[in-house]
This record gives sequence, C-alpha cells and structure tokens, in this order.
Amino acid sequence: MDSSTLPTQSNMNETPTNADNLAPKSLSENVVTTNFVHTDSVHGSTENENGVQTIEPNAIILAEALTDKTISWQIHNCKITKKTITQDLQLPFLYHYDSLDESIKAAYPLTPALLAQFNTPMTTHEAATLIGINKDALSDPWHVKIIGSLVVFSEALQLAVRLHWTNTGKETQQVYTKDKDEAVVAAFKDWQFFGRVDVLYKNDKQTLVSIDEQQSQSESLLTIEAKPEYQQLQATHALAAIVKLEADKAELPWFDKAILARLE
Repeated sequence: MDSSTLPTQSNMNETPTNADNLAPKSLSENVVTTNFVHTDSVHGSTENENGVQTIEPNAIILAEALTDKTISWQIHNCKITKKTITQDLQLPFLYHYDSLDESIKAAYPLTPALLAQFNTPMTTHEAATLIGINKDALSDPWHVKIIGSLVVFSEALQLAVRLHWTNTGKETQQVYTKDKDEAVVAAFKDWQFFGRVDVLYKNDKQTLVSIDEQQSQSESLLTIEAKPEYQQLQATHALAAIVKLEADKAELPWFDKAILARLE
C-alpha cells in the first residue's frame, strides 16, 4: 500500500453518505459471556496501588478481537456509499507524460516549456497537443474512487463494529486499462480501511476496551460501555484499530470477500 494512502487521524470523522446506522438484525439481545483473554502485558482499566491501570483478565481487547481468526465473525450490510469511475477527469501534465512509452519520451524530451506545465491539470487531448504527438499515443486512464461501509459482528461476543473502506486515500486512483470492470478490479488490489469506527456492544457481563499504545499511560486505554446503540470510537483509538486491521488484513479473508463481492 502506498504510504500516501494510509489512514490518518485527519479523516477519522469522515462518514460516507448513507452510512449504516442499524445494528445487525441477527445480533441477539441476550448477553453471552466468552473466554476471550488478553495475554499481552499492557496497562489497563483498573488502577492498582501504584496508580498504574491494568486490564481485567477476561476483558475483550477490541483490535485483537477484530483480528482473531478463531472468532466467528460475520459481515453485515456491506455497501457502496460513493462511487466515481470515469475517464473524463483532468490530470496534472506530469501524469500524462509519465504514462508515455519510453521511445516516445526519447523522441519528445522534456523542454523548459513542458516542465513549466508539469502540475497543470489537463485532458489527454490537451497533453498530447502540448507535447506535439498524436492523441492515440496517450491512454485515457480510468479515475476510480469507491467508498463503502460494512458491519462486522460476532454473536458470541455481542459485538458489532462498523468500518469504512475505499480503494485509495487520494481524490481518485488512476488505472490504465481499456475495460471499466478491469479498472475496478485493479484499483481494489490494495483497498484499505479508513475513517471513523463505530462500536455496538451489548455484553454488560464482560469489559470491552480499546488500546492505543501511542498514547500516554493515562490515555492509552479506553473502556467501551455496553449500550444498545453504536458509539463512535475516539479518533486515536479508531486509527489504532484500523492500523491493526490493515496489518492483519491478509489473514482475514471475510473482509476481502465481502467487499469484492459488493463490487461485482
């Protein structure tokens, strides 16, 4: 994944249009306790005599639970909330020039006049005219930007988490293929989670916590109360969960399967 497309705190509050606000229909109202145990040595929710917080032995750690392959996670309401797939957008001149074959670049090297236009947005036809070549020598890329949301939930944990996904953190991703469907497939080879994270937790018999190890001890642990509605995760904790999901995403095929199926 391009580092420029990694999720950042600046887009934590971005909410795609028509984002799902409902709990999974199959999430039971009955509370079920589990034996999911956090085994790492971290600071947690109960202060000891030294003033250091410790996590309860049977507490559920949000990011660890989300990436635990032994938990029966299910995907609910995976949908597209925003879609752009077009060949009609402008690109900075440098993108057009870089897409040329090396033989054409050698025949039409960059001049001071061309260099001056490097960041100027233009169409493929305008770029070809500026270089002095036939338009057919330049390909019209597909501009792809698709945003979606999904809910991943565990009946046993009584936990549902709403996540958002996209193919790129940029305004659009340029894909050079002739076929529109091929462009979408290519664009989603490196899809990513981003933005806000909402948690629905109904198990009042077991503590749910989020850990952000980048914060100070007093701010690294967040206890998520059991409530009948979604709660928006704090930005730093949302980012911590997303980073963990991204790191383990290859081992969590249900996300990839649900998103790619939605694109078909």
